[in-house]
Amino acid sequence: MGEQWDLTSRVSPYLDRHMMFPLLEFLDGLITSKQIAYPSEDIQAARLALLRPTKMKDYAMDILNASESVENKEQMMKELNEEKTSVLQQLDSLKEGCKSLQEICEKEDQLTKIKAAGQWNVAALEEHHGITKEMVDTYRQLARFKYDCGDYKSSRDMLTHYIALFALPPANDGKKNNDDDEFLAETSTNNASGSSSKESTGNPSMYYLQSVDQDMLQVLWGKLASEIMAEDWTAASKAVEAVRTAIESMVSNNNNDSTAAMSHIQALQQRTWLLHWALFVYWNDSANHGLEHLVELFHSDRYKQAITTHAPHLLRYLTGAVLLCKRRKKSNKDDKKNNKDDNSPTLEARRLLRNLVYVMQDCEYTDPIVDFVHSLLVKFDFEMAQTKLAECQNVLKTDFFLCHQTDLFMEEARVFLFENYCRIHHKIDLKALGFKFLAMDPADAERWMVDLIRHSDVLQQSGSSNAGAKVQDDDCIIMELEPQSIYEQVMDRTRDLNIRSASLAQSLQNRVVEAKKEKAKRERQALEEE
Repeated sequence: MGEQWDLTSRVSPYLDRHMMFPLLEFLDGLITSKQIAYPSEDIQAARLALLRPTKMKDYAMDILNASESVENKEQMMKELNEEKTSVLQQLDSLKEGCKSLQEICEKEDQLTKIKAAGQWNVAALEEHHGITKEMVDTYRQLARFKYDCGDYKSSRDMLTHYIALFALPPANDGKKNNDDDEFLAETSTNNASGSSSKESTGNPSMYYLQSVDQDMLQVLWGKLASEIMAEDWTAASKAVEAVRTAIESMVSNNNNDSTAAMSHIQALQQRTWLLHWALFVYWNDSANHGLEHLVELFHSDRYKQAITTHAPHLLRYLTGAVLLCKRRKKSNKDDKKNNKDDNSPTLEARRLLRNLVYVMQDCEYTDPIVDFVHSLLVKFDFEMAQTKLAECQNVLKTDFFLCHQTDLFMEEARVFLFENYCRIHHKIDLKALGFKFLAMDPADAERWMVDLIRHSDVLQQSGSSNAGAKVQDDDCIIMELEPQSIYEQVMDRTRDLNIRSASLAQSLQNRVVEAKKEKAKRERQALEEE
């Protein structure tokens, strides 16, 4: 059953409680379809336990009414009604506390005039419109409160307005991107007191904020959570980048102001959370290069450390993303028709696979998806790969993030197996390969492989640029691989030379610095002994 490879319990500690509701609903569907053997009562109890601390009391009452095994049901219903009354009172109090600011934000004409006058900042609002800092802070609290009530879009819009109060965007150049960028560009041409210098412009990667402290970081996390729950994946991708940039900015301030600084241990924890939240964004935005962004994030050194130390189970999602975008890298030649180096997409795909193997070596985690790739890339065990490929389908169907990619993954996995098999064999029996390794019906497997050979460049990608194949009458493929030219060999071996040289130089510099420190330490000790 699918519960053996279910990762819900492992990812849940790193998710906001609101993000758990879609996962629990997904598990409920798997239970109904008998793909997973969890007790449905446990899912209902977990959903109710998650709802109790939130402000979504109506939803909690609906779940409670649908639950048959809950004890003290009437008492809990009474408590929820009392809590609902308290929630409505708190909501009214917060609205009253920032009424003036909220009215401005809701009136588009007035908001546009304020932005055009360069007054959309805390100081100008207080001076010209009587909006105090306390009102601004109450507005932020109301945005958080609405998120807890399940009004994610309103919370998202309010946080966009709030962040813009502290942003320093460049002057509007007339270009329009997404809604957030357009709002920020219009926010105030004069937020920087009329200065157009680079120093007065914020970081475009985090909504043009110049700096971030702990409070603003929480706002950025809230913006990301709201975008995820509102399912605006393009905006959520920008929010991921904003949080990522903010974390690194605060780490770089570690020796400065404590409110705008973050220790390396705290940063490691924050990165682990971001990796998990990014799963929602990038797997749902795969059509817009979401998987490529996921691979880039997961393969970056600091986030790779978070995977290996805190969340090795994320190796499943990295492996799946690499396998799915591997052929995209290989086939991305439309804009490179005039590029003489036609092998560069293939080399990029190989680099992704090589980096994936490095991460696998550092992670103590395994499942059929990881084992499938490991069997091919490391062990070259095709029988083991075939066994794991057959198990992958069940793992994919019962994974919240991967379930919609099941058919595409199985197709890419078969292509990947076929590529590797062709790379090391001269003569291939189609029937034997299809029956033994591809987890397909022999007739379907034979038809699939012949079509793959005739209508794709998979063989050229699996070997040298001069690779080819012939299908014989006895249902065998004869691989025709010409050796790589000297030019190709030199290009392959020297492509990463600059990176390796820089790495060696940095390593040498670190050793020299360490040696100097050790020498100075010994000299101090010698002086103290004298």
